[in-house]
Amino acid sequence: MDTDNKHRSYVLGLLLGAYILSYLDRQILYILIEPIKAELGLSDSQIGFLGGVTFALFYATLGMPIAYLADRLSRKGIISISMLVWSGMTAMSGMATSFSHMLVARVGVAVGEAGCNPCAHSLISDLYPPKKRVSAMAVYQLGIPIGVMIGLFAGGWISEFFGWRAAFMAVGIPGVLFSVVIWLTVKEPARGASELRQQNFDTPPTVRETVCHLWSLKSFRHLAMGTALIGFVVYQVFMWSPSFLIRSYGLSKGEAGTILALINGLGGGFGTWLGGYLVEKWGSRDVRLHLIIPAVALILAFPLSVGIYLSDTLVWSVAFMALPILLALINSGASNSLAQRLAKVRMRALTASILLFVINIVGLGLGPQAVGLLSDYFRPEYGDESLRYALMVGSAAYVWAGIHYFLGAKTLAQDLAKVEGEQ
Repeated sequence: MDTDNKHRSYVLGLLLGAYILSYLDRQILYILIEPIKAELGLSDSQIGFLGGVTFALFYATLGMPIAYLADRLSRKGIISISMLVWSGMTAMSGMATSFSHMLVARVGVAVGEAGCNPCAHSLISDLYPPKKRVSAMAVYQLGIPIGVMIGLFAGGWISEFFGWRAAFMAVGIPGVLFSVVIWLTVKEPARGASELRQQNFDTPPTVRETVCHLWSLKSFRHLAMGTALIGFVVYQVFMWSPSFLIRSYGLSKGEAGTILALINGLGGGFGTWLGGYLVEKWGSRDVRLHLIIPAVALILAFPLSVGIYLSDTLVWSVAFMALPILLALINSGASNSLAQRLAKVRMRALTASILLFVINIVGLGLGPQAVGLLSDYFRPEYGDESLRYALMVGSAAYVWAGIHYFLGAKTLAQDLAKVEGEQ
């Protein structure tokens, strides 16, 4: 049993490492926006297309076919191959000489990263029983703030001293080595092992069956839309905050990266951990709290976000930045754990990919792009301050997300009982 627990923790640690590298390779673009724009002659709308729509379309749409395979084939193998692809394409981003070259490289990163999350969610669900799964998912979701923190800090300072091309290459290479470690050392758990369920594993559900099952659950529909709207704000904040600090307050890339690394990394990391702790502690008393706790946090995040962009000094803007990202990421462990509980055993990877599809099309695809378009629209009137007002408008989606979480809580208990009765 001790050996099993050690291996389970070891695998979770490796999956966390993979997710950190995934977000690091995705995030590195954001701190490098200003020098890339200057050298390649790009607009905010084009940058939003590179970091938002382009990435999201390939990342989200390829996630489902890859997850379909993950419910049938080796999950560790898919993660290893995916890491090779996204790490190599990140390094190639540093060789881009035009918008089209950068576009191809970012598409490659998206294609590779599409294989990480569905497989990881499925593995964690088979390693950890429901009572421990929220915390395990929260640990895995720490990959977001940690990856963001390293990307902002390392990318900012590497770019300061060696240029933006060197930054891309420096963060891409470690993933190649890490993929080999996963391939050689991870042992796949049996499907459904954490709940000791006996099912016919020779007939996994089709994509249509999985979509119909999830759509029949009102709580899942609200969960998916709520998390997508959170992504709409969080992704635009991750992408455009470095440029906001550089343009509005005259910071260097290294200074902006350091400030945001501490805020997004430590604040987001604490929020992710806190959400897992609160939900696991109180959720056993009333399962609706899995969604009500994040809903309250999201409602509070909006006025604090407005404070960031209405402040006219760097000190106050930075002071307001810490809490919204903390509150926004409180949902991470609970949302992903609930999605797996609402799925049947053999459709777990596909369920994760469907949730990620919605999150990334709405959040990653539309969030950064919307801010880029709004910034260009506001520029004739506000100049370099146009980004400030575009980000403020986008943060209103936090309230909309909170409403969906409240609505999802109403039917969550009934939907979970229905799924458990069908197993």
